Amino acid sequence: MARAINPHSWPRRFTLLTWLIGINIFLFLLVKIISLAGNLSGNEQWGVNLLRFLELPANPAVFITRPWTAVTYMFTQYDVFHILFNMLWLYWFGDLFLTLGTERRLAILYLYGGLAGAALYGLTALISPLLTGGVLIGASGSVLAIVVATAMMMPDFKVSLLLIGPVSLKWIAIFTLIIDLAGMGGSNIGGHVAHIGGALAGAAYALGMRKGYDLTRPVSAFVGMAKNRLIKSDRSKMRSSRAADIENLDTILDKIKRSGYGSLTARERKTLFEISNRIK
Repeated sequence: MARAINPHSWPRRFTLLTWLIGINIFLFLLVKIISLAGNLSGNEQWGVNLLRFLELPANPAVFITRPWTAVTYMFTQYDVFHILFNMLWLYWFGDLFLTLGTERRLAILYLYGGLAGAALYGLTALISPLLTGGVLIGASGSVLAIVVATAMMMPDFKVSLLLIGPVSLKWIAIFTLIIDLAGMGGSNIGGHVAHIGGALAGAAYALGMRKGYDLTRPVSAFVGMAKNRLIKSDRSKMRSSRAADIENLDTILDKIKRSGYGSLTARERKTLFEISNRIK
């Protein structure tokens, strides 16, 4: 027999790691679908405009008009292999990270890595003419923050790589950084700069944890405080609403006692029915 599933419980089945991957995939598909729809309808600019709305511009004057791109760029990919490799690395290393850290730390470190990549990219754009007019998209900086942090916290943990065999995490992280440093002179210098920024964020987090300080704590504390306030506000509203229901119910019941059910107006009967359902 098929079992009914409560749709309100679905989000609880997913971890923050799953949500991070899901947001990346959603934006990737959105960009692709809108670009395809635009091409088929002769409006090729649709996809271009959406990417322009999401990607991080190197020009500070343009960035000031689109500050949200410091966050949206780290969830945006256009190339299939770009998102494929980023999401695989995010899943593998994110899962390993969660053996040592919490979901909230993972999500905050993802943001730290992306913001550090954006900051280093922006600083480089100010001094390098190679980035003039350029843009930045991709989750690589965020993913590298998690990769480096995980590798530094559990450097000798081995994973089996296809055709290679068991390899320690520290060597995977080192090899990845060497590739990025070697690519600094190529055509994607901006992307590699952002990768380095993300890696530095991951290293800072791992070093902080070794010394007993969690760099994600300030943001985590703020999120926890905001969440508690929302919960308290919701509870207060529920108590206030319940008190109002009880008061209205008492008034209606008193009228029924004095004059009978037939004396109730249509509005009072409706209110009685609604309150009865709410306080069952």
